Amino acid sequence: MKSTHTRHTAVVLVITSLIGLTSACSAPGSGGPTTTAPTPPASTAPTPASSTTVPQTPGCGTAPVTMKAYIETGFPMPQALFDEFSKQYPNVTWDVRQDQFAVITQNAPRVLQDDPPDIMRLPQLSGLADQGLLYDLDTYATAFGWDQWPASQLEQLRLDSGGARGTGPLWGMGLNFSMTGVFYNKTLAAKIGFTQAPKTLAEFDGLLAAAKAAGITPIVQFNGGATGGLNFPLQNLMASYGPVGPINDWVFLKPGATINTPTNVQAAEHLEQWIKDGYFASDINSLDYSMMMSRFIAGDALFMFNGDWASGDLDSQMTGNVGFILFPPAQAGGKYGAMSAPLTYGISAKAAHPDCAAFFFNWVATNDAARTVAVQKGGSHPMGLPDAYMPAIDPNSVTAQTLAAGAQIAADNGGMDFIANATGAIYAQSETPNLQKLVGGQQTGAGLIAAVQADYEAELANR
Repeated sequence: MKSTHTRHTAVVLVITSLIGLTSACSAPGSGGPTTTAPTPPASTAPTPASSTTVPQTPGCGTAPVTMKAYIETGFPMPQALFDEFSKQYPNVTWDVRQDQFAVITQNAPRVLQDDPPDIMRLPQLSGLADQGLLYDLDTYATAFGWDQWPASQLEQLRLDSGGARGTGPLWGMGLNFSMTGVFYNKTLAAKIGFTQAPKTLAEFDGLLAAAKAAGITPIVQFNGGATGGLNFPLQNLMASYGPVGPINDWVFLKPGATINTPTNVQAAEHLEQWIKDGYFASDINSLDYSMMMSRFIAGDALFMFNGDWASGDLDSQMTGNVGFILFPPAQAGGKYGAMSAPLTYGISAKAAHPDCAAFFFNWVATNDAARTVAVQKGGSHPMGLPDAYMPAIDPNSVTAQTLAAGAQIAADNGGMDFIANATGAIYAQSETPNLQKLVGGQQTGAGLIAAVQADYEAELANR
């Protein structure tokens, strides 16, 4: 990779601008979190091989430790972090279990209770914290100095005793801060004369039509089994047609919030038209995330809606042949929006090694080698202080493009949480099946939005 002082400075500026993407909203709820972390003991962790100074606070000790981790399949960054951590702390080994996100969503309460991992990819916080299944991380936040980070980094991970997100105890930690958009194959783009990012939704539609006319699959997207990958283009379309604020209100369970708005119905109907026009792979309802990535890397489609966490993998497997754009607004000159949130992990309230887990979270955000993994493997900016170490990035890489795109999202205040994070069941039991029905012609765009809103209200009423 190229390494210049100028590029390093630019990347740091981009990262600094990205830190404040998320805004807090308040939400109703009942039944408050009850688990409280004990006061962490003094650390007996060895000094790591890296030059980064590790706070003398909770650690992993020197005796052999096996950390149980439950993570999302298809993402190389967590395993790369585990490997690097074990290199620096050889007494720590990892017992890793992987599942698709929707499966984790369904399994989370049972796993946290019956087979508690030390760290776990968290789907939604609210129900899990309410049931006392997660460790309160506030004591660790004080011990490690996380409370000195920009508050917006952790707001999505806070939940108070009344169920309001954005305030209260800290129930999770991000391995990095992610953002979504659209990746494209440069070779296929050249075949249809796609040379610059579309400025409007109509221009993007024109590229889809041109790709299909040229015999190129316009979009490869996962939507099979328990996965609702069409949420990605749907939510991008929502941000194209309307503001992101009401979507964040809905995800944060703000009183009176609804997803059933005129602009969101327009977005869903636009997605329905894409399906009817044949812009997705014909077997979309049988594709999982890994299959989508494999096909895109193989050059089987022009576009893929995905997050910056894929950038490192794409840079290594499609070197020089992949680009990234933000999804355009409906009207020229409109603001850009993108799903953006911490890659959320938590500690089971019954974890065997909570101190080591919290130490790992802090190491991910503060260790030079770990931050390098987060950028190069995860393609996303790390958590932590704005002036923390950043590795040099090849300016021609797609990772550089995804990091730079975040500056536009920050400037437009366009960060929005993932609608899949609203409640414990909304993704697996409502959004995913309705999106699959949309593909099969058994649901309409307007009907999908109405059904998801009804399921959301029913779930909140039963809390």
